[in-house]
Amino acid sequence: MRIALLAMTEPAGAGQPFPRAFLRVAGASVAQHQLGMALALECQRVICMARGTSPEMIALQHDAERAGLQFTIATGPGQLAGLVTASDELIVISEGLFADSAQAVTLLDGRAPVVLVQPVEGALVAGFERIDINRASAGLMRLPGQMLERLHELPADCDVISALTRIALQTGVAMREVSATARAGSGWRMIRSEAEAYALEDEWLRSRFGEGSCSSPGRAVARFGVLSFGTSLLHAGNASNAVSAAVLVCVAIAAGLGWFGLIWGGFAFAAIAWLLVEASRLLRAAERHALGQPSPAIPRADAMVWLVDTAFAALILLATPRFPGEPVLAWLCVPAILMMLLVLAPRITGGPFTGWIADRALLGLILAVASGFGQVLLVVRLLSVGLVLAALLLPPRRHG
Repeated sequence: MRIALLAMTEPAGAGQPFPRAFLRVAGASVAQHQLGMALALECQRVICMARGTSPEMIALQHDAERAGLQFTIATGPGQLAGLVTASDELIVISEGLFADSAQAVTLLDGRAPVVLVQPVEGALVAGFERIDINRASAGLMRLPGQMLERLHELPADCDVISALTRIALQTGVAMREVSATARAGSGWRMIRSEAEAYALEDEWLRSRFGEGSCSSPGRAVARFGVLSFGTSLLHAGNASNAVSAAVLVCVAIAAGLGWFGLIWGGFAFAAIAWLLVEASRLLRAAERHALGQPSPAIPRADAMVWLVDTAFAALILLATPRFPGEPVLAWLCVPAILMMLLVLAPRITGGPFTGWIADRALLGLILAVASGFGQVLLVVRLLSVGLVLAALLLPPRRHG
């Protein structure tokens, strides 16, 4: 059995009531990030070295059990040694280590025991432990379970992770250096305080969402909002849920404004709702990555885009009164055709303007201006024709 050993004993700082393993980065505690690493490394069991139970520890246990992992708490080296057999394989993760799971999987590839190390320059200041004159620990090891038997020889108050590192090196376990590329940026850090967690969170968000060009103006605005305020939202927890709730509020306001005849305001709030949907999409992606969760078949953001599209369709209907004798189906087809084309066109067309077609913030701005001049029906028809022409003239999307 492959077992992940996590340490959760060191306080986060002066006056902090919980260990630094429960400092939050990107909507999840460092311990939850390590739990995601354990899942990526295909561990079947998690053992936490802790001084006892706590609400945070119980929440972590629930997360582990929901992910299909066995969860055990050990309060001392003697108890720990009794929980692991000689045939088990141990993944030892140092307290406070924040590392990219994909890099960890690559570095621990193979079956032979290994201690990950790094050059000592800068590592000690960053919080890693010195191994020898030239190297420091990188906070991650793969060891055979039989090495834990040596813990019986040590005092009950010893640092288990440090002791295991020394035992591994004394018994000839090979060292493998973590490359400078893997350690660059936010990919391999030791978190010791709230300030370090907050700074890392900001750097981590920018590394994930701050590079490259956005496919449309609306998505650029959404990404700017996430980079500006996402750190505070994620640090507080439930960031994507809070933004999703704001989407529902904006849709309700848009519906209310449309009902009372302020159609242009309704379109404006529908556009804001879509911007918030795209922001929640980024925030939820960050939260899922932090917890090692896969994307669902139908992401919440996609379902909320359908809600925003329904609001746009309803506002278009309110802005285009039914003519005498006009069939209800013909009246309903005006917004229905536009919204279906907005969904279909990005799926079949390629090129740099595809993102603009799906940009509901841009659509909301156009329709708000059209509503101000009383020309919503004309603009909707023109947009429908333009989308058909785009599907015919733009190069087709390449699949696979």
